[in-house]
Amino acid sequence: MTRNFAFPGRSPIHAQNAAVATSHGMATTSAMTILKEGGNAVDAAIAAAAVLCVIEPHMTGIGGDCFAIVGEPDGTLHGLNGSGRSPAEMSLELLLDQGMTSIPVQSPHAITAPGAVKAWETLHQKFGTMDFARLFADAISYAEQGMVVAQRVASDWAGLVEKLSANAGATKHYLDNGTAPQTGSVWKVPALGKTLRKIAEGGSDAFYQGEIAGDIVKTVRNAGGLLSEDDLSAVSADWVELISTDYRDHTLYEIPPNGQGLAALTIVKLLDKLGPASDDPASLARAHLEMECGRIGYAARDAHLSDPETMAYSVETLLSDSHIDALSRLFDPTRHNNDIALPDPAGSDTVYLSIVDRDGMAVSFINSLFSGFGSGIVTEKTGISLQNRGSGFNLIPGHANAIGPSKRPLHTIIPAMVKKGNAVTHSFGVMGGPYQAMGHAHVLSNMLDYGMDPQQALDDPRIFWDAKGTLELEDGYAPDIKSGLEKLGHACRSGIVHGGGQIIRLDQENGILTAGSDPRKDGHAAGW
Repeated sequence: MTRNFAFPGRSPIHAQNAAVATSHGMATTSAMTILKEGGNAVDAAIAAAAVLCVIEPHMTGIGGDCFAIVGEPDGTLHGLNGSGRSPAEMSLELLLDQGMTSIPVQSPHAITAPGAVKAWETLHQKFGTMDFARLFADAISYAEQGMVVAQRVASDWAGLVEKLSANAGATKHYLDNGTAPQTGSVWKVPALGKTLRKIAEGGSDAFYQGEIAGDIVKTVRNAGGLLSEDDLSAVSADWVELISTDYRDHTLYEIPPNGQGLAALTIVKLLDKLGPASDDPASLARAHLEMECGRIGYAARDAHLSDPETMAYSVETLLSDSHIDALSRLFDPTRHNNDIALPDPAGSDTVYLSIVDRDGMAVSFINSLFSGFGSGIVTEKTGISLQNRGSGFNLIPGHANAIGPSKRPLHTIIPAMVKKGNAVTHSFGVMGGPYQAMGHAHVLSNMLDYGMDPQQALDDPRIFWDAKGTLELEDGYAPDIKSGLEKLGHACRSGIVHGGGQIIRLDQENGILTAGSDPRKDGHAAGW
């Protein structure tokens, strides 16, 4: 598809040597600089992630988690799970005895051990070529010398003032006299810069042991949480076997549980069985099919997905033809199925980036705090925002995803990669909390069913649901789609923005990279 140049928009980036796509222009610049200095895609990804932890502080941080997929030039794929665990002292009974029915996003009990720094180091040990001191240099500079606040960042930050005001560390590092920074202003977090310097010099040991670890534990314990120094020293980032499904002569690869890549594969398999619904990507039939398949996939996710050590059913069983056939029978092309369990729509803040280097190594990389500024609890001394991934657990006795000791929660952040035969064809991801699984299915269909390039696939309008199950349509949808969905039984409203995303397409036969970056964020793609 060729875009209409009479309308606002932008073309994808085409390149021969390397490509970068991130959610912030400064991160894209840092990654591209590393590549031009001779670093590889993993080096560039770590540098960009470190920068994003400073310049998109509500979206990501070293107090959060990370997942990644690395595609080698020969097509070999490696998946990394860098998600942290609940405290060893945690128990379901403890929270139930306190009268809790769910884990609030700002609760100290929502804080799990941060896995991102361990994940960065694990990636670097296997694939990196440049030392942490160089890779962290831009991030340290932005933290200590100041970064200019971008438009989307400022907009999001302004909506989090009340949350930040509830915590002394958050108020100290991320508010100025009780207010958030404005677009174009300069913001510094020198304490975070000092922390990054220590990690750059001492690696993950400097984070998970000693002064920084002590500050994290003291902060959590003073807030009423249970995280210990033993929990931090036990953090691991684990290489995992990817899960996959075929779609339109391609294969989509995802990280296995505890991530929700399983939900993305379930939706894609349902779409493969039931669709495509129309030759028109903007049709009512397609919107209805995707939303119903999404609701089915997420209901299955919420019923079964957890830390893999506690899942009652295997991934193979949940993706089996017999299970997908049973799920597909829940779809009715003539109406909204009220009998599908309402999935959890809780939003989150995340950064995703994609990089391909001169040798053809591809990195699909995602880092997150979950909610805006995570738990809203920030260490006063070291300037670390602590994630609230523990709110992804439930408090249902006997459920696979019920909170427990040293356990990984159901996780929303998911990188993806696509191959055709032995060749990597797409490195991509879509931000937006639970929306990500739906987003993976939507943009993949955009490219493989409707011939969109990476930028078009990201620009295309999106639909998801709110806590009451109301479909939230972005403004790009025509009015007749909204009215048509309502006639099919969907409650709808417009004016919502869902997530972000980046995509790099690899044409290995011709040596061309095509990259796009989501207009819903402040970033852009770049090529070399």
